[in-house]
Order: sequence, then structure tokens, then C-alpha cells
Amino acid sequence: MADGIEALPVGLAPAEIFGHPRGLTFLFTTEMWERFSYYGMRSLLVLYMTKYLLLPDHSGNVVGLLAFKRALEGLFGPLDVQPLSSQIWGFYTGLVYFTPIFGGILADRVLGQRRTVVIGAILMAIGHFMMAVEELFLFALLALILGSGCFKPNISTQVGGLYAPGDHRRDRAYSIFYVGINVGAFLAPLICGTLGEKAGWHYGFAAAGVGMLIGLSIYLYALPLLPQDELHTAALRKVTGAHRQSGPLDREQWRAIIALLVLFVPTTLFWATYEQIGNTTILWIDADIDRSIDVFGLTAQIPTTWFLAFNPFMIFAFTPFVIALWAHQAARGTEPLTITKMALGCCGVAVANLVMAYVAFHAGTGRASWLWVFGSIVIITLGELYISPVGLSLVTKLAPARILSMMMGVWLATSFTGGFLSGYIGSYWSRMARPEFFLMVAGIAALAGAMILACRWPLKGALRE
Repeated sequence: MADGIEALPVGLAPAEIFGHPRGLTFLFTTEMWERFSYYGMRSLLVLYMTKYLLLPDHSGNVVGLLAFKRALEGLFGPLDVQPLSSQIWGFYTGLVYFTPIFGGILADRVLGQRRTVVIGAILMAIGHFMMAVEELFLFALLALILGSGCFKPNISTQVGGLYAPGDHRRDRAYSIFYVGINVGAFLAPLICGTLGEKAGWHYGFAAAGVGMLIGLSIYLYALPLLPQDELHTAALRKVTGAHRQSGPLDREQWRAIIALLVLFVPTTLFWATYEQIGNTTILWIDADIDRSIDVFGLTAQIPTTWFLAFNPFMIFAFTPFVIALWAHQAARGTEPLTITKMALGCCGVAVANLVMAYVAFHAGTGRASWLWVFGSIVIITLGELYISPVGLSLVTKLAPARILSMMMGVWLATSFTGGFLSGYIGSYWSRMARPEFFLMVAGIAALAGAMILACRWPLKGALRE
């Protein structure tokens, strides 16, 4: 079975930085700025809709919003401002992770990874700047959705393409790459969120657009250091008469594909619960959490959007320790299997929501300390580290080379179904008591973990563990 896309040809291998190809540094930085733009916009989206855009004085200005609302109400019944905001949030975050399937096919069969990434970055920059014009809100979301579909699967597969098949540095490379994602996600609420809340919503969205342009510039500069597209190397093999695998996929390749597809359902449930951070949890923080903090004898309020910076900050703070733990366990022969790691990730989200249910129950009509939220995000973050980068690396190991970008898109589509489901789950926020809602989310996350763990034995051969 092919193990990811091919590395650079012998003799053209790039110089290394800290034991990894130089191209990884630039892919890391490009992804950091793309995530800065995405999470910057995302940190403002629900607050922007509930506090400004969907209020009666402004909603009539948005082109196509009335028709879109009627279509949603045809499916889900009457929608007030908060449920409508959650549904729009769910559709947006879901489609951002559904379109990568088509972005992967476009790269595998027509344009190659490089051109598709550039097109995606341009579309996303346009979308972010369009968000500054409230009339174009739905068109801006469409541009962002299409751009992300082109960008995400193809930037991720290029990380694997820097390494030869069997190179054990690949897992660590994806952990490093995942840190880049979260550096951008950490900075975004602090910059875009603060600008949006304090200076004006449109300033926050424009800052996200600037971040995307920076990422595009870095990527264009780094092109000579990145692996060739699979389309390009295939053409070279055809010209030189070198062997290229053709014909139908073999049995082993199909086993690997089925293994990935089986894990699709529980991973979807994980993202449906995880994505409540930016949906209902941020509303809980804004309305029911005491965000005051004493600084040198003065009391200040932590901006609501800053809480979305906690998770990405913890990602790059905790990643070295998690990697060191796995290395220590591997040396002793006790490192968990991939399936076990992913199940533990789901359990982390379940435990965090149990904590929030406890806090909401005991707070009653009062306001709970923000430290409880901080502790819950610590648990969620540890869970995320056990499932998200592990899944990305798994795809590049198992997927056949000629459909790698498409399979990466399929894997990312778990966030599509998860994002869509998160919007549906979030619509119950205003209909349920807070403790009951958090218990429901915890139960869904626990179910996802049990489903993944149940896949451990039948998929053990396909996963080669």
C-alpha cells in the first residue's frame, strides 16, 4: 500500500531545521496565519450575530437572509435570534469541513495541491474583507467556505509529502504542524476578537483578512521548498517510463480506506461536542460566568472572546509534554494504540462537560468563577491532543497516494458533519436548563469514545498496530 504522497526526489531533499525539512517551517507558518484568520472571524461570529447582525434593526440589510431563514425554519421550525445564530454557525463550520472533499478531488485530478492552496487562500482573504460589509454577510461566508475547501486538505497533505514512506518523523511533524494551527488560533481572539468587541465588528473581520494575505505571501515564497504535486510527479514518471501504480485499488488499500470510513461516525460526534466551545459555551461565559480578575489591586473584566484563546494556548503549551509522555510510554512498550488515544480524546470532552454541568447546577442564578471554565478547557485540550493530530497523521499513513488529498478531505469532513450537528445541538441551549444541556453533550462525547474503542479489535489489522 502506498504510504502518502512521494517525498522530494533523491538529490533534491531540502536542508533541515531542528531535524525536519525546511518546508515544514513554512507550512507551519502558512497554516498559522490561515488559522489566525479563520479563528479570528470565528471568535466573533456568534456574538456578532446575536448582538448586532440578526437584531431587527440590522437583519433586513443582509442580502438573502430572509430567504435563508425561511428555509431553515422549514426544517427546524420557528427560529429566534439565538437558535438562528447557532444554526448559521453550524452550517458555516460544517461546510468549511465538507468542501475539502471537493478541494482534494480538484487537487488530485486537475490543479495539483499548490495551485489549489493558492486559490483557496485568495478566496478566504476576499471572504474576510467582505465580512466587513454586513449586506454581503452570506456571500462572505460562501467565499470562506469555498476557500477553506481548497486550502485545508492540500496544505495538510504537503506536510506528509516532505517525508519518505516509513519516516517516523512524520507523526512528530504533524504534532508540530498542529502547534502552528493553534498559535494562530491563540492570537486570533486576542487581536481580532478584541478589535471586534472594542473597536467595532468590522475591524475584527478586516484583521482576519490581513492575516490571510500574510499567510498567502509566506506560502508563495516557500514554493521551491515544498514537495512537487502528485500530478507533476506522475507526469514525470509517464515521460521517463517509470512505474506508476494503475488499475483498481488492491485489497489492502480498500481495508485501509474502510478503516478510515468506520472511524468517521464517532469522530463526527467528537467534533459536534467539541465545537460547542465557540457556540453555546461562549454564550454561557458571556451571560453566566464571573469574568472579573484582580490585577494589582484593580478589578478588570476578561473579554468574552479571550476565553477562545485558552484552548489554542494550551495546545502549544501541552504538546511537548504529551509527545514526551508518548515517547516514554513507547520506550516501555505501553504507548496507547491509535484507537485508544482517540477514545481517550472523546472522554476528555465528556469529563469537561460534566464539570460544566456541576458548575451550572451549583451556581444556580449566580455567576460562577471563570476558573471553572479554565479548568474545563484544560481537560478538553488534553482530549483534543489525543484525537486531532493523531487522525491527520493516520490519513497520510493509510490513504493510497493517488487519492490522498481526497481522503484527507473526507477525514476533514468529520468536522462538517460534526459542525452541522453542533449547530443542531446548540439550538437546544435556550430550551434546556444549563446542567441538562451540558449532561447531554457529555453523554454524546462518551458515546463517541465507546464507539471508537469498540472499533479497536476489528480494525487492528488495517491500522497495523
